[in-house]
Amino acid sequence: MSTWWRDAVIYQVYPRSYADGNGDGIGDLAGVRAHLDHLVDLGVDAIWFSPWYPSPQADAGYDVADYRDIEPIFGTLAEAEALITEAHTAGIKIIIDIVPNHVSSAHTWFQAALASPDAPERELFWFRPGPERPTDWEGEFGGPTWTQTPDGAWYLHLFDKAQPDLNWNHPRVREEHLDILRFWLDRGVDGFRVDSAALLVKDPALPPVLPDQPHPFHDLDGVHEIYREWRQVIGSYEGDRTLIGEVWLPSPERFARYLRPDEMHSAFNLDFLCSPWDPARLRQVIEDTLRVHEPLGAVATWVISNHDVTRPVTRYGREETGFSFAAKREGTPTDLRLGTVRARAAALLSLALPGAAYVYQGEELGLEEVEDIPPALRQDPMWHRSGHRDPGRDGCRVPLPWSDTEPPFGFGTGTPWLPQPRGWKDRTVAVQRADPASMLSLYRSALALRRSVSGPLAWLPSEPDVLAFRRGSGFACVANLSASAVPFTGEVLLASGPLDDGLLPPDTTIWLAL
Repeated sequence: MSTWWRDAVIYQVYPRSYADGNGDGIGDLAGVRAHLDHLVDLGVDAIWFSPWYPSPQADAGYDVADYRDIEPIFGTLAEAEALITEAHTAGIKIIIDIVPNHVSSAHTWFQAALASPDAPERELFWFRPGPERPTDWEGEFGGPTWTQTPDGAWYLHLFDKAQPDLNWNHPRVREEHLDILRFWLDRGVDGFRVDSAALLVKDPALPPVLPDQPHPFHDLDGVHEIYREWRQVIGSYEGDRTLIGEVWLPSPERFARYLRPDEMHSAFNLDFLCSPWDPARLRQVIEDTLRVHEPLGAVATWVISNHDVTRPVTRYGREETGFSFAAKREGTPTDLRLGTVRARAAALLSLALPGAAYVYQGEELGLEEVEDIPPALRQDPMWHRSGHRDPGRDGCRVPLPWSDTEPPFGFGTGTPWLPQPRGWKDRTVAVQRADPASMLSLYRSALALRRSVSGPLAWLPSEPDVLAFRRGSGFACVANLSASAVPFTGEVLLASGPLDDGLLPPDTTIWLAL
């Protein structure tokens, strides 16, 4: 049975940076509702919202204080319900983030746990006694993973100390999250993106992280029981709801375990996102992805950008075009012109592949990573916890430019929470809507054409540094990653850049009717 999420284009909204409706400099639901027409015109099938829950914002909302309400800086629960209705009326599905690995230190459970060593809520977290840290585990943001409380106990946090990890061995934690799913399903959301999906279960023995030994908190088998329970809840609702995992794993086979028929419907293809602009590597990732998904009947996903990684225009303009958190450094030389050419080509390549595609807000505008944010304005915990070695993720979270020739570019009436580059005056939505050669026009054309593309991928004969494949009987995609122009045959439907006297130039992708 064909379902909407199998070939959907899903647009990620980072609420604080999409549009500001009340003039406080921070994006909100009023801003999203005011600019919903942009997403209708773009042609997306669904919106995925990064966390919109009440939160102290120690990690941009991934520290959740209350899973059944809306963060006041974004609006109200009534506004969220209205937005869901308006999106559905426009033919757009709604997916929301759920953050099950940890809560905010302001969550009522954790506050009760801190209040007394004898509080039953301590069993809902990972508290341990003793004068020394229980382990030397390194956090996902770097730094230690244990913080000591005033009474001498230690609690575990794989992320920031304001994000204490939940104990998923406790039935109360499991029942709470099943109820949270129902709360939002009852309000009409069409699916959930599960943050840090492979981290929930920990080895109670707290062993060290050692090479060639089972990891104490990455991808333990117990996570699959959790998602089987979630899938049952999802399946009990009408309307074809979906469950999408954020699963960072090096093994395609381990990754595939999350996609078994009674678990996730899909999971982020982070191998593809992190892949360098290299034909052999990209071909291998595409083949591995399809090989792993096909026996399960699971849908592949394709993504080149999100709120955690360096924007493609910047990444593809560097000597090292892949992405890894460990390699992120300030001052890396970047050719933004080359990066833009490659980002356009990567967009058409990813949107031509079979499965679902994700577009991160601003990707459709060709925005680059903002790397000159003053240190005093940076907010990302990665920047602070790394001792300022890692530039953090603020650079891909800068508020969008909508109109006008000066900041805040129509984002709102107040000063944006992160500064926008003045050079973005040429990349506002208003400017690009009027330019048929703009990145926005390319995305709009691609999303419209994509609706008529179907069928499995079949590779076509090509030069070693060219990716060429067919979908169905009448569509082909050719991406030239070589150093010279190459010939092609077929009627041109769409090209990522100008063609060279009937040849396909380097770093260019073309869609063809055969």
